[in-house]
Amino acid sequence: MTKVALFATCLVDTFYPDTGKAVVSLLTRLGCRVEFPFEQTCCGQLHFNAGYPEVARSLAERYEEIFAGFDAVVMPSGSCAGMVRDIYPRLPVSARARTYELSEFLVDVLGVTDVGAYFPHTVTYHPTCHSLRVLGLGDRPLRLLQAVEGLDLRELPGAEECCGFGGMFAVKNSAVSSAMLADKIDAVSGTGAAVLSAADNSCLMHIGGGMSRLKLGTRPLHLAQILASTRELTW
Repeated sequence: MTKVALFATCLVDTFYPDTGKAVVSLLTRLGCRVEFPFEQTCCGQLHFNAGYPEVARSLAERYEEIFAGFDAVVMPSGSCAGMVRDIYPRLPVSARARTYELSEFLVDVLGVTDVGAYFPHTVTYHPTCHSLRVLGLGDRPLRLLQAVEGLDLRELPGAEECCGFGGMFAVKNSAVSSAMLADKIDAVSGTGAAVLSAADNSCLMHIGGGMSRLKLGTRPLHLAQILASTRELTW
């Protein structure tokens, strides 16, 4: 049995705990032994992007210490996984445990695309910037969604365009961020999908907030929650 650690991420731990629970439910169903080290904290991406590399380095070293004994670290975030795999070596800190975003762990390590999920809804998928450009997830998330029983996957026009969040970008460049968000919401609305999915709760928070203010009724839902859904369990 693969010994897997869940790195929940700050957003999941603070605002979206159901995403973390979905990851545990899904991986356990697929035969993994999942543990959640309570000592975990932030990956340090916020600090690094804000210009505090020394603080980011200390958090990276803590990450390495906490997760060193696991076969794999799985996180429901292309953004945080990109931080560990792309930025940590530049600090330099080398994490001994292999770090994976959820979809690549499912497809590349466990070798599955059909995870036994059931989700009878129309869904469109937004490929977040880090998952697309840093990790190169490609069509892994789409292949997983296409295998979900009952799911009607709608293509998202301009899918590869940024939603405008970008962490600090949305704060420092709010006007540009809002314009990018408006374009993304128009694209999502045009699909007619009931659910918008992505591999990062950060982008879902950004897009979902905009859709909520416009009362569009489209539900933002993390990829993990769709994949964890069955006829007996829904998120």
